[in-house]
Amino acid sequence: MSKLPHHLTIGQVSDRSGVPHTALRFYEDKGLVTAERSGGNQRRYPRSVLRRLAFIRAAQRVGLSLEDIRDALSMLPADHAPTKADWTRLSRSWQAELDARIDALQRLRDRLTGCVGCGCLSLRSCSLQNGDDEMARFGPGSPRLKPGSEGGI
Repeated sequence: MSKLPHHLTIGQVSDRSGVPHTALRFYEDKGLVTAERSGGNQRRYPRSVLRRLAFIRAAQRVGLSLEDIRDALSMLPADHAPTKADWTRLSRSWQAELDARIDALQRLRDRLTGCVGCGCLSLRSCSLQNGDDEMARFGPGSPRLKPGSEGGI
C-alpha cells in the first residue's frame, strides 16, 4: 500500500472519507475544513482533513450542530488532525448538553406513549403539537395555514 500524499484532491478525500464532494464544499464554506488551491484553482486538502472529517461525522452522530463542531475545531490548529485526547477533552464540554437532550427525548418518548390512546386525533389538545391548546379556538387542522382565518397567513 502506498503512502498517502500530503495534499489530497477533493476526489481522493471523498473516496477515503466517504464524505460526498458536495458535503466537503459545504464543510469548507462553514469553516469546518480548509483547502488550499492549486495553480489551476483546484482544491487540495491536507492529509489531516481525513481525521477532521471523522471527528465531524462522530460529533454529528451524537447530535451536535455544525456550529458546535466548528467551535470545537476552532480550538485546534487548522492543520492538526484531532487526536483521541482532543476528542476526550472536547466531548467533556458537551456532556451537559447531551444529558439534557437525552432527558428531553426520554420525556418526549413517555408523552408519545400516552398520546397514542388519548383520542386527540384532531390535535386540539395534544400536548406535543399544541402544548397550551392556544390554537383550539381556530378549529382542527393547521389554522395558521388557512388563508383568511384569524390565525392565518
